[in-house]
Amino acid sequence: MEQKIGFGTFKGVYTPSVLTILGVIMYLRMGWVVGNVGLIGTLIIVTLSSAITFVTALSISATATNMKVGTGGAYYMISRSLGVEIGAAVGIPLYLAQVLGISFYSVGFAESLVALFPNLSVTACAIACLVILTAVTYKSADLALRIQFLVMLAIVLSLISFFWGGLTLETIPDPSPSATILEDASFWAVFAVFFPAVTGILSGVSMSGDLKDPSRSLPFGTIAAVLTGYVVYSAVPAMLHAALPADLLKQDPMIMVKIAKFGFLIYLGIWGATLSSALGGLLGAPRILQALANDSVVFKKLAKTYGTDQNPRLATLVSFLFALVGILLGDLNAIAPILSMFFLTAYGLLNFSAGIEALIASPSWRPKFKSHWGTSMIGAFLCLATMLMINPGATFIAVACVIGIYYYMLRRNLKARWEDMGYGILMLLSRYSIYQLGKKKANAKSWRPNFLVLSGAPTNRWYLIDFAHNITQGKGFLTVASVLTKNEANVKKRQAFKESIHEYLKKRRVQALVEVFLSHDVSEGLHSLVQGYGMGTLTPNTILLGETEKEENYEKFSEFIQFSHINNKNVILFRESMKTTHEGQRIHVWWGRERQNAGLMLALAYMLQLSDPWSRAEIVLNTIVKNETEKEAAEKMLQKFLLNGRLKMSLQIVIKESWRQSLKKTITSMSSDADLVFIGMRPPEIDESTADYKNYYESIIDLTSDLPPAAIVMAAQEIDFAKVFS
Repeated sequence: MEQKIGFGTFKGVYTPSVLTILGVIMYLRMGWVVGNVGLIGTLIIVTLSSAITFVTALSISATATNMKVGTGGAYYMISRSLGVEIGAAVGIPLYLAQVLGISFYSVGFAESLVALFPNLSVTACAIACLVILTAVTYKSADLALRIQFLVMLAIVLSLISFFWGGLTLETIPDPSPSATILEDASFWAVFAVFFPAVTGILSGVSMSGDLKDPSRSLPFGTIAAVLTGYVVYSAVPAMLHAALPADLLKQDPMIMVKIAKFGFLIYLGIWGATLSSALGGLLGAPRILQALANDSVVFKKLAKTYGTDQNPRLATLVSFLFALVGILLGDLNAIAPILSMFFLTAYGLLNFSAGIEALIASPSWRPKFKSHWGTSMIGAFLCLATMLMINPGATFIAVACVIGIYYYMLRRNLKARWEDMGYGILMLLSRYSIYQLGKKKANAKSWRPNFLVLSGAPTNRWYLIDFAHNITQGKGFLTVASVLTKNEANVKKRQAFKESIHEYLKKRRVQALVEVFLSHDVSEGLHSLVQGYGMGTLTPNTILLGETEKEENYEKFSEFIQFSHINNKNVILFRESMKTTHEGQRIHVWWGRERQNAGLMLALAYMLQLSDPWSRAEIVLNTIVKNETEKEAAEKMLQKFLLNGRLKMSLQIVIKESWRQSLKKTITSMSSDADLVFIGMRPPEIDESTADYKNYYESIIDLTSDLPPAAIVMAAQEIDFAKVFS
């Protein structure tokens, strides 16, 4: 097996980071920045920009010292913390940003070269530059990093020449005829131009998989690079401000050449900055692509490595082709803000990742480099705020791309080989929500059914789950529960049975919790579920079960309904029917004497109508009265109720003087063409015996025996359900 070469802090992190930070903006835009906002404004911009980068460096350092950082840098850390979906959502745009950055710097180098040799072609020079740099990185990453030392030397010499030089108003030459005269700009516009100058720390992070000791090199190298950049970016404006007035600083982007003791060294610095940034992209981008390939986000073959330094040559060639396309596109200024957005998005998520890990404070969070969670969260907020200040439109485009990739990855349903902190984040949010719910009282305005569906195996009574799912529509809670008798076989079977239910629901795209309860007696187990299932105030409020027509079970069913009512649980008995339905066209709701039942049934029918299978259904509100006078009063009351509740429902009011004797016949005849019938069931009276309530249960079974599918509803919660429609 070939031994991997590891780079140290200076070569692997500090050098590529500093060379990307000290780039073309320093050479070609600092005079314009100082000229527009003055020395104090420039120092504020430099300080604020560097602060964002510094906080991000702290978050990167904390995350890097809490895990074994592999190839891919920022992508690797985000994916291992927040999951492969979010990792890919950031990693793909970050890869494209680095690749197009290669194109940008290659064209920048070519344009500076053409300024000295006008007969050359910008596109041809940029392609030649790209080919040469790709050949260097293709051969050896180590060779590429050694070349960066020469670039570093050129930048250092250019800075020495700059600070050694000096100008007066009498000696300054006129701007060259070909110089671009830049327009004046506001503070935030200048900030937007300057900020990309300090976004170079990811160049070093991208080399994480090639470091000897990432947990040591990444913190020291990254923070040192940020501090170096801050010192230089504070000193250069001071020199410019001391040398020339604002009007002259804004006239010529090549003003540093004229201030320097030896102007040609500034050219070397510019070329070094553009070439080193392009080289940094050619080192970092293929390694992000390699990491994406390792995780099966993109083609696996792109992860293949070659040579003693395990160089990802296939990924390098693909990156070369993308960069070539970028050069051929020509002007990259239009996409530059979006590239900055992608980098800032990565910064923001790195800060959020470190902040949330520290906030959760799981035992697994033990970084060698400590950073307070509040600092990281402030960094995440500053990244988002900066994105909006730079370019709101580009921010929305970047966020839309990230969300699109995230949902695509969710649909792919990749199985990660690692454990992330997604569970911990959900636990943190759940803990907060449950504690807050404990301080609140349920009310009609925010009521939704929280179903406990007693279906047993889903294949036995799927219609119960389907009914509850259509009502909740993924917005309420739904638990599919089953009770197994407690014996040795079922104890071993319980988990496998639970997982099989999960898989069954997943295939049918039903979001639900699953509970498999063990009890010595099924009836005892059902009582325990009703009384004890849930956490805090987040407990089921509605029990859904199928009816039983076996007379030997009537007493137990009646006892269970009584027990559920005592525990303030709404009950829905769902009766299947052999009658032909009409594909969800008509839902009948029977308004009876129990006002609570009527309100609950209307709420359930309305929510059912919002689902796709029942979206075309007509809801018909039925009631029976004794005479014409009662009919007029009922019609007036119900019309007013529907109007105030903004409900589109039809009314059917039938007059039956002896309605109790003809109740079954009336309901059956009026609802024979319905696809679903809601009918109320009276709650048990205080001290009513199970035997007496069993007799009532028998009458309900008889009453609904000839109906289409029916939901027999009993309200029990201490909520005025009619106020749902107020």
